[in-house]
Amino acid sequence: MFTSQGPTLRELAVQALSSVERGYDLLAPRFDHTPFRTPDRMLDAVEETLADREGSFGAGLDVCCGTGAGIGMLRRLCRGRVTGVDLSSGMLARAERAHASVDFLRADARALPAALADSYDLAVSFGAFGHFLPAERPAVFSGIHTALRPGGVFAFPIGAPIPPSRPAWWAIAGFDAAMRVRNAVWRPPFVMYYRTFPLGGVRTDLRAAGFTVETVPLPHFGHRPDGTPRWRLVLARRAD
Repeated sequence: MFTSQGPTLRELAVQALSSVERGYDLLAPRFDHTPFRTPDRMLDAVEETLADREGSFGAGLDVCCGTGAGIGMLRRLCRGRVTGVDLSSGMLARAERAHASVDFLRADARALPAALADSYDLAVSFGAFGHFLPAERPAVFSGIHTALRPGGVFAFPIGAPIPPSRPAWWAIAGFDAAMRVRNAVWRPPFVMYYRTFPLGGVRTDLRAAGFTVETVPLPHFGHRPDGTPRWRLVLARRAD
């Protein structure tokens, strides 16, 4: 599916009936050939914006790094060590093959190891927040806050809400509804929702974790009819 090298419908069905960890272990060999991988266009836009606004950083952390799509960006932005963290050992194995001289660590983003505390100047995450329920966000943000040094930045892109007048809104709403039904009747759960990460709630949780928060437009993706950007970069900074 997606390309000749991507997963088949049967493989996607098996993944969807697994836990998040097991599902990504199964998908890992084909993940980079699916639309689920963060596009290079997005990675380039985030890298350009961070470089223009912040310059370079010391050490970098990729939270929920997957197969390592964002690792190359971190290596260019960071002068010091780069670390990738993910729950799936299968995804980490693919990332390790692609990126030598990078530290990879298997860990749950909801409970990052204490050994990471006060170690990084930049943390990023791409495409993973749908795997966390709203009640789990505070633990994720608190762990990242602890991993950053004072003044460190947690950066991630966030899209503008899609209006119900667009077919994509109904497709996403339908997917989320199907996942809720699946998780109500099948165990283990596979948490993946597209409408549980609104900017307002995210900003509140980031501030509660101790971050100051600003957003920067990503003009690479254009603007909506009302003039607001389609994508923004959230810059959450640990206070000095």
